[in-house]
Amino acid sequence: MQTRRAPRPTGRNPRHRFRVTGTATTRGAGILLGVAALLVSACSPGGVTSAGTTTTAAATAAKATTAAEPALTALPRATPAALASYYRQKLSWRACGVPGFECASMKAPLDYADPAAGDVKLAVARKKATGPGTRLGSLLVNPGGPGGSAIDYLQQYAGIGYPAEVRARYDMVAVDPRGVGRSEPIVCLDGPQMDAYTQTDVTPDDQREVDTLVAAFKKFAEGCGRNSPRLLRHVSTVEAARDMDILRALLGDEKLHYLGASYGTLLGATYAGLYPERVGRMVLDGALDPELSSYRTNLEQTAGFETAFQSFAKDCVRQPDCPLESKDKTPEQIGDSLKAFLQKLDAHPIPTGDPDGRKLGEALATTGVITAMYDQGSWPQLREALDSAMKDNDGAGLLALSDTYYERDSQGHYSNLMFANAAVNCLDLPPAFDGPAQVEQALPAFEKASPVFGPTLAWSALNCAYWPVKHTGEAHRVQAQGAPPIVVVGTTRDPATPYRWAQALAAQLSSGRLLTYAGDGHTAYGRGSKCIDSSIDTFLLDGTPPTEGKRCS
Repeated sequence: MQTRRAPRPTGRNPRHRFRVTGTATTRGAGILLGVAALLVSACSPGGVTSAGTTTTAAATAAKATTAAEPALTALPRATPAALASYYRQKLSWRACGVPGFECASMKAPLDYADPAAGDVKLAVARKKATGPGTRLGSLLVNPGGPGGSAIDYLQQYAGIGYPAEVRARYDMVAVDPRGVGRSEPIVCLDGPQMDAYTQTDVTPDDQREVDTLVAAFKKFAEGCGRNSPRLLRHVSTVEAARDMDILRALLGDEKLHYLGASYGTLLGATYAGLYPERVGRMVLDGALDPELSSYRTNLEQTAGFETAFQSFAKDCVRQPDCPLESKDKTPEQIGDSLKAFLQKLDAHPIPTGDPDGRKLGEALATTGVITAMYDQGSWPQLREALDSAMKDNDGAGLLALSDTYYERDSQGHYSNLMFANAAVNCLDLPPAFDGPAQVEQALPAFEKASPVFGPTLAWSALNCAYWPVKHTGEAHRVQAQGAPPIVVVGTTRDPATPYRWAQALAAQLSSGRLLTYAGDGHTAYGRGSKCIDSSIDTFLLDGTPPTEGKRCS
């Protein structure tokens, strides 16, 4: 899992949870996963200052820690003639879904390097400013992923749950990025195939299990290539950011006001790097570091989940219902107890009562535990689920948490979250590993980063090695020279987007302003800190950024 979600916990996957009913959906409030960094290839104008080259995972990892990556270069201010028709199209709004919301569709070029190659159709939704007060423009929101539906997030959370003062003065707007949700979604596997995929053992013990895992990754990748061949080469973060600029123009806004969470921070930062003079009031919450390689991103996120688990363990030993054995009540013993339980499930899955016959093995159980790390409000649910599994041989609770992560409904249908997540991640960066041998070499580093989750997250990062299309991006810095203040929010014990990433992004951005939340969970806005919420609301409403180095709890 990561800050940007990959089909399995890997590379980029920050996941966000809608804070409405407590069910997870996509980032925007706390539960998806996904991270990415990219450099535009020759077929995509407006990339970095120098062309990237493919390197081995080890070399890429070393490079990420020893030398600055090239910087994303701003695009020319003038709109290219070949794109003029896209900037001149009209949005036809209609009532849709939830009362008070309108929907429309817009076109963007499938390939910005060759606009004549065809279009991609993107879904847009908005809720108009309610007043009172002067309308400030549109506030575009994105919950992360990659792969999270921004429209679902808008209709289920942002459009009704953001502060009334913000909703009064902004049209709340969302666009599902290309390949996501309602915007020509990437499709890879059907429900039964995904059930098999999510149950694949991700901690192989022998060559047979390694071969089985590799075969699962290949089948997933082949399904994406077979079912979505047209779009698969054109779902990069750079292309999605360029789509956002077309939408800005169609909304009639001179500047783009934006609030992105988790992977949405990478999307927003990329926009700022490409169009610094068009940045309005921008908030990046739960930030990613675009300068990291996929290997480094995965490794650091693994450490982030360990940090979150240590917080859970410290809390668990203080609770009367903590099911994990701890003779001396230490977090380390809690970790050993959980690891032993997961290893037991690897050999002997337990019943769940699932109508489709799924049992709880190590893979689903680990995903369920990781899901609860995104939000400390889920810790009681996790303790209850673990208690049922460990004492009553009932895996239903952990299975439910896992299904939340994968966005699987009770009928066995999956959203396209995991498909789009892999498609974006594998296009944005070179793969973390070229094959199983490299994973095995990296296992000690991942196990050091997290004794409980390290092996799972290391093997999960192998998925992009078998992707059917070559990556078009590379790691890079984002400076956005000339942009107004950009607020970057970091949470000190964020599992999916480690705090260091927010520090790094704020430092890269020429006008970055770091706002720190000392606490647990993924992202900070709307999680209960009046200090964080008022700082962001003030910035959105009157343009005054937080003071340099402001820290909240």
